[in-house]
Amino acid sequence: MAKGNNKKAIIDFIIAHPNVSSSEIGQGLRSMAIATIKRLLKELVANEHILVKGKGKATRYELSPVYELLRPIDVKDYFAKEIDERTIKTGFNHDLIPHILSKSGIFTNEESQKLQKLQYLYVEKSQQLSIFGYKKELERLAIDLSWKSSQIEGNTYSLLETERLLKEKETASGKPKDDATMLLNHKEAIDFIIEHPEYTTPLTVAAIEDIHSILMKDLGVDRNMRTHRVAISGTNYKPLDNHFQIKEALESMCELVNNQNNVFTKALLVLTLVSYIQAFADGNKRTARIICNAVLIGNQYCPISFRTIDSVEYKKAMLIFYEQNIITPFKEMFINQFEFAVNTYF
Repeated sequence: MAKGNNKKAIIDFIIAHPNVSSSEIGQGLRSMAIATIKRLLKELVANEHILVKGKGKATRYELSPVYELLRPIDVKDYFAKEIDERTIKTGFNHDLIPHILSKSGIFTNEESQKLQKLQYLYVEKSQQLSIFGYKKELERLAIDLSWKSSQIEGNTYSLLETERLLKEKETASGKPKDDATMLLNHKEAIDFIIEHPEYTTPLTVAAIEDIHSILMKDLGVDRNMRTHRVAISGTNYKPLDNHFQIKEALESMCELVNNQNNVFTKALLVLTLVSYIQAFADGNKRTARIICNAVLIGNQYCPISFRTIDSVEYKKAMLIFYEQNIITPFKEMFINQFEFAVNTYF
């Protein structure tokens, strides 16, 4: 077995058996020599993939929370198990924001370099456009974003129908009124962040509430931070249900985001954490996507439309973050969508 596969086998065993000893790993992985296991355990500890506790015969190993956040995961294999068969983190992880995400760089050096090169390309391309040409491309992206963000939430409008609605205020026949309202609210929220690029710098709870309020207008949804329990379809993860804890989590998230130097990290953290906290009765993911773009626009970075994301794959990536606090699938999605936006618009 190759060294990389040996390491993966050890990590997988530790995930399945937390707080395990080297001898127990040896008993579980009989095809691997105990000397090899001990050598690889030292390397995994040095690389901060696993943590070591105790000394001598009492030494135990468990997965590093930071590595757990960024570790690879097979999405198809994960969802091969039904909802009640999956071993998950059922409750809100209070260590995630202040103790884990605050210590993680999120993006690798290679990923950061790729994103920054794309940002340079965006600046170069946008500078070649006239003011009118730039606004035209921004409007095109705004229509795509309104459509895709709404589609993820079950909206039935096609992209062509969305364009007709947002440009000509012509509703599609046979479609629910709320579908049109949702799309119009998206466009209003996007226009707002374009007109007020400084609104989320620094990010505040009030700014998040304001944008959520725009998105929920005339949809019969409570615009205030929720004070009751909420369930999420497709998962056994249960968000916070205490109003004061919810507010505290949002404030902690804002502090985390504002302390980041990397704009891409800020945007990705907002995208995942606003959804994870579930501060509102409805519209959390929509709010997350708009705030994510507000962060990008506020820092003069290319906004993203999410246009080519498969709605089911988006939800699966989000569920993995809810249930395992693994951000990898969502991070890959974010990188791909930023690349798409730079190459498609402007």
